[in-house]
Amino acid sequence: METFRLDRNAFKAGNHETASNNYDYWKSRSLEERLQAANYLNSVAYNYPVHSSPRLDRNTFSVRKREH
Repeated sequence: METFRLDRNAFKAGNHETASNNYDYWKSRSLEERLQAANYLNSVAYNYPVHSSPRLDRNTFSVRKREH
């Protein structure tokens, strides 16, 4: 797997044509490549290692029946 690096200087405000080109680029990529990029961006945004995503803390959430 290729290692991604976020170039924070590469992004800037654009227009409709720029957005269209970006959309075309990502549609030309395989589903696996798009998911890998999304996982990388999530790891940067939420500050966790790329190959070790956080687990859901099941003690925090509980399931109960709804009373009618």
